Amino acid sequence: MELCLLPMPRKVATGSGRFSASGATIVVPAAPSAATLFTAQKLQDALLRHAAVRPAIAVFIQCQSCIRLVVDPAGLGVEAYTLSIRPDGVVIRGGGEAGLFYGVQTLIQIIRKAGSSLPAVEIEDAPDFPNRGVMLDISRDKVPTLRTLFDLIDQFAGWKLNQVQLYMEHTFAYSQHKEVWATASPLTHEDVLRLDAYCRQRHIQLVPNQNSFGHMERWLRLPRYIDLAEAPEGSDTPWDTHWDGPFSLCPTDPRSLELLSGLYSELLPHFSSRLFNVGCDETFDIGQGKSKAAAEAVGKTRVYFDFLLKLHQLVQSNGRTMMFWGDIILHQPQLIGELPKDIIAMEWGYEAEHPFDKDGALFAKAGVPFYVCPGTSSWCTITGRTDNCIKSLISAAENGKKHGAIGYLNTDWGDYGHLQYLPVSYLGFVAGAAYSWNLAANRDLDIPRALDLHVFADAAGVMGKLIYDLGNVYKHLKTQSNSSRLFRILVAQKNNDAPAEVTRQQLDSSISAIDSIMAALPQARMDCPDANLVSREIANGAAMLRHAAKRGRWLLDRNSEKVLDLTQDLRQIIGRHEELWLARNRSGGLADSAGQLRKTLEMYSRG
Repeated sequence: MELCLLPMPRKVATGSGRFSASGATIVVPAAPSAATLFTAQKLQDALLRHAAVRPAIAVFIQCQSCIRLVVDPAGLGVEAYTLSIRPDGVVIRGGGEAGLFYGVQTLIQIIRKAGSSLPAVEIEDAPDFPNRGVMLDISRDKVPTLRTLFDLIDQFAGWKLNQVQLYMEHTFAYSQHKEVWATASPLTHEDVLRLDAYCRQRHIQLVPNQNSFGHMERWLRLPRYIDLAEAPEGSDTPWDTHWDGPFSLCPTDPRSLELLSGLYSELLPHFSSRLFNVGCDETFDIGQGKSKAAAEAVGKTRVYFDFLLKLHQLVQSNGRTMMFWGDIILHQPQLIGELPKDIIAMEWGYEAEHPFDKDGALFAKAGVPFYVCPGTSSWCTITGRTDNCIKSLISAAENGKKHGAIGYLNTDWGDYGHLQYLPVSYLGFVAGAAYSWNLAANRDLDIPRALDLHVFADAAGVMGKLIYDLGNVYKHLKTQSNSSRLFRILVAQKNNDAPAEVTRQQLDSSISAIDSIMAALPQARMDCPDANLVSREIANGAAMLRHAAKRGRWLLDRNSEKVLDLTQDLRQIIGRHEELWLARNRSGGLADSAGQLRKTLEMYSRG
């Protein structure tokens, strides 16, 4: 049997014969730890579901038809494992509890495909990166339900990821700041405690992530906090646009640190991880407001850097290791050498050509630990950017390994209303998990097939390719950094002017491609628990994409489409979007998300 595992192991050697799991016993060490017993029970559950076999869990010195679980650190790293399937038995050895868990996850994937008759194989496996994670944006604007998060954590653990971050701006229920999260359906203290315990059991660190400098607009636009803003009236951005209203905390105002100190002391005790991501990215307004004099005296980056050092002291006082986004410090690379050596830089970039090589070399030369942080390329696209996603994820793994990165964090953002549905992000999740575990073994992984086998359970082999191809519709128009042009036409066009660098032929080609790809959807035979929901999410995502192309035609030529037809079509899309949102997410943020589409609806009324 050909193996398509996720991720593919470092070494695989197939043998002859098969092992029958019927009548097998799962053998654990005497007085097994809670972690080993949990791992054994996961294997037991998988055999019952996929092979109609429920083996006993027991301790035996010798037995026939055994699946033996062993924790043996001799010669193995804590996350490394070996898996031996022979006709006379199965042995999984883990260098630690995590390695044993990962070996069982590989066996479970084989069981899903083979049932109770398992092919003989010898596997040796270990990760490239010690830290492999996913960051989910739960602030713009989507806060998933606990059920959604639990399901994702189970999938991530099965793919051997060991870190999850939930990016927060205003979506934790801080007891003294209720007006900030009042309409956001935030994570509560109990929610985080439950998530943290759920992650720990599956060898995942739930790392706190609270932006602490820029991206604080949801706080600063409120009367109670606006006096802490760097530029309350707005500022110019590096992207030749103007930001209306406040964005960053003022770094020269000591009250900014007082606010953050209170947030940290309430948030951090709910996490067992000793890491803490304080954010601090894209602080473009520094020097344009209250810190202008300081910036003119020492430079904007030095003002930023001095505040970063104060945050570091604050994080240290809470007994944590500080992580921060590394984009601003790269403006003056000479400052990298002044960073404390116990700080972790998060080197992020989302384009295929992002300089992970150059930037990684700078952090490595300075002796600063760093992660590479690519992304799923799902946000600001509706249905993804497949080719860009895969190239970016590979580049991050390649150059991260080259320069000794200690981690790989795959980010999934939600700018402009988080309009991409969860199934769109799975392509990036799957690829990132594979490449961060072992790039050499997974560089040529068949991503559509992996999606069909390990996400959608699609026996027809339709959904993986459909999502892969739908994610490449963006290429029918001139590519755009960190977004797709169709997305921009749909929700980021501030008026009814004709879009630049877009032709009628490109839009027609996009519509033809969408229709051709979606024609295969009825043929899918998914067996995942949310199969019906996945189909409806992809259908509405494709409808948004198609509407964007039709809107583009109308903007180029008002006679090409009837505005009444466009209006009715978008109203139906918005109605379905609101329904689909609530299937996986809390209600907070939905009004803002749907509001992105309603702005376009209002523009139709202006003609």
